[in-house]
Amino acid sequence: MALSPRLVAAVVANVTISPQNQPRNPDPLAILILGPTGSGKTSLSLALGERLNGEIISCDSVAVYRGMDLGSAKPTREEQAKLPHHLIDVTDPDQPYTAGEYSRQARQAMREIVSRGHTPIVTGGTGLYLRALTLGLFPGPKRDEDLRLRLNRSQERHGAGWLHRLLKRLDPESATRIHANDTPKLIRAIEVCLAAGQTLTAAFTEGEHPGRNPLTGFRLLRIGLNPPRKLLYERLNERAAAMFHAGLVEETRSLLEQYGRVKALDALGYRQAMTVIDGISTLDEAIAAAQQGHRNYAKRQLTWFRREPDVYWIDNFGDMPAAQSTALQWVEDRTSNTTGRLAHLLD
Repeated sequence: MALSPRLVAAVVANVTISPQNQPRNPDPLAILILGPTGSGKTSLSLALGERLNGEIISCDSVAVYRGMDLGSAKPTREEQAKLPHHLIDVTDPDQPYTAGEYSRQARQAMREIVSRGHTPIVTGGTGLYLRALTLGLFPGPKRDEDLRLRLNRSQERHGAGWLHRLLKRLDPESATRIHANDTPKLIRAIEVCLAAGQTLTAAFTEGEHPGRNPLTGFRLLRIGLNPPRKLLYERLNERAAAMFHAGLVEETRSLLEQYGRVKALDALGYRQAMTVIDGISTLDEAIAAAQQGHRNYAKRQLTWFRREPDVYWIDNFGDMPAAQSTALQWVEDRTSNTTGRLAHLLD
């Protein structure tokens, strides 16, 4: 029996127009999995990829380097064999690799994955790489060699930590993200503040900016992992210790012999392993320093990712079945077409 116009109007009026009830977006789906180190992003990406015919794009500034395996917690060979992986082992540690290069290569990988009828799943914890991929990079001021020279000389006069203290005064939030020993990043952040008249943080958080090249042509769904802090820290402590016991010092020594003291070896974990090689720290001291470093890094990552728009946060680890089920259901709810369900109600 046909429904009366009044009843049809009543049914339609009581249908909640939520994101999953919107007309289907014709753009291909891409899933972004973000969260702190140790939160189980790899496991969740594999679980979703197996159900959604996906391919994984790593978003990790250390995993791009060949030979830097233990410290970057790359997916194992067994994990990489389950689904195609991209942007892992794409360059050598002595070669510069920028967020801009990552953005270009990741976007190309996304287009190629979609051309095969598969779903791109971007996963990793490098916030700047993710921001470069989705928004494009802030077209900051050109390098000022005279200013850079003066900053380097100032660092020499005032001693270690001077540039970091200076950045704290100019852009406290950037200072929390940039390590006190990472002189190139400190100088660039200070250069932006002085030359552009705005902080690096403000530049990154502006969604619209002349010269940006935001990612288009994809339907982005962001899933964030935020497991209980105490449990996360316990897992990070265990993982940092396991890296050293699995041979992180030996891996670092091999990289040092092959490439020298390259900037890539200042990455978390490798930096602490270098202190053992240099005789500055004992193994136990290096492990404790790496554990503290991973905990601090996780806090900075969460601060960064909290600024990402439209994130569906799951307060659990990504390797937990409940989290995987929740994430899959959330994706399916937002990709299903509800037209048929409404038509059924109105028939």
